[in-house]
Amino acid sequence: MSQGDFPARRPQGAAFAIAAGLAAVAGVLLWDAAGLKQDGGYAGVGPADVPRLVAYGLLLLSGFTVIAGLRGELPQPPRQAPAPVLWILGGLGLQLVLLHPVGFVPASALLFAMTARGFGQKPLWRNIAVGLVLALAVYAVFDRLLKLNLPGGPLEQLIFQG
Repeated sequence: MSQGDFPARRPQGAAFAIAAGLAAVAGVLLWDAAGLKQDGGYAGVGPADVPRLVAYGLLLLSGFTVIAGLRGELPQPPRQAPAPVLWILGGLGLQLVLLHPVGFVPASALLFAMTARGFGQKPLWRNIAVGLVLALAVYAVFDRLLKLNLPGGPLEQLIFQG
């Protein structure tokens, strides 16, 4: 067995950060639910009940995370690779910048291609081709079927006449 197979013997700081995040989200949910009107009606269930239920579940998970962190029972996280994250963030940035100038289809095709590249799919030109087909299908469904306008560019005007 390698050294990474054994659980740590000291408390793990990441567990406490995760537990604090879970507790913070639970606190926001409880605070928000406190402001909702609670008309249970016949069943006694109102609009604040589900957020409270989710918040209590998050608090429970937060407690279990603290216990696991104190016992050192959490597995060691793997070494992170920044390149895939940078590919995906680059794709998101390109889509934000290109969405209105070139339209939904090319911008979304680039987002798809760069995300696929981030997940290890090569070559990039094939990812762009697949992204174009998928983005055209999505644009057609939203524009023609649902009558919802997505940002159109020259390609969308050429194919869909508007």
